[in-house]
Amino acid sequence: MSTRAEASTAASETHAGQLNPPIVVATDGSAVSYLAVAWAAVDAGLHGSPLEILTSVAVPGGWGRGALLTEADTEWLRLDGRRVLTEATRVARAAAIGDALTIESDITFDTAIANLIERSRHARLLVVGSRGRGAIRRGLLGSVSTAVTRHAHCAVAVVHTTAALDPVAAEKPVLVGIDGSPHSVPALELAFEEASRRKVGLDALHAWSDTNRVGLPMSGWDAVRERETELLAERLAGYGERYPDVQVRRILVRDRPIQSLLDASQDAQLLVVGRIGRGGFAGMLLGSTSDALLHTVECPMIVVPSGRG
Repeated sequence: MSTRAEASTAASETHAGQLNPPIVVATDGSAVSYLAVAWAAVDAGLHGSPLEILTSVAVPGGWGRGALLTEADTEWLRLDGRRVLTEATRVARAAAIGDALTIESDITFDTAIANLIERSRHARLLVVGSRGRGAIRRGLLGSVSTAVTRHAHCAVAVVHTTAALDPVAAEKPVLVGIDGSPHSVPALELAFEEASRRKVGLDALHAWSDTNRVGLPMSGWDAVRERETELLAERLAGYGERYPDVQVRRILVRDRPIQSLLDASQDAQLLVVGRIGRGGFAGMLLGSTSDALLHTVECPMIVVPSGRG
């Protein structure tokens, strides 16, 4: 159970049943984690959600807080965690649009992974950096982003080398990967919502050659393309009426999903993909391929579980 040294109000357990769940962002004091804080502050403002900033001061697994840490050690960790949260709060305030953003901060002696997954039960979104600074008491390494994207109960945003908050990036579209399965629907829902709130267009990319069809004649490829075009149209049906402010660009490619998304993400401010699918976008978010996407895409990326909402 989490030991909380500092919290401006009650923590995420109190958010169960609330109409406006928080956006939770983790920081370890590294530069990329502060980028994640800035991105989370802007996104919280767009949604009108409260922002919770978490830092973990857990020591490496198996050491045990009570066994090895003296009272002085614990106090030092607490003070250092407070320093990280103070800077993170400053970053959030500087990035936030207006003064209405509600910010809470929290220190835990639990590992970041366990704490974030538990908080994800009551959060709108988790936000983490793609990698951390790796100090002995920090939990936010690349393994954290990988673990929470696989196991969180809510969507997870991973911020990489840029938070894409500059004026040029803010004009770029949201990119969503559609694999054709029902599991990609929650990702599509979230992508439309994000594009609408950011007042930008949506690029809907469907890569339909994620299996090898050796020896298929050109006429066969034409039939496959026609079928996949119809499938993409079916998945997008109805969203134009619900989000009339979002201009949609349909991208249909005969290529592997990973490379297609990596290429298209260079002209996007945000990439949204589903976590479970038929072996395309979500299927690739398992195992070593997820690491390739999570830690290669430069723009922020949101991974959406199939049960969202």
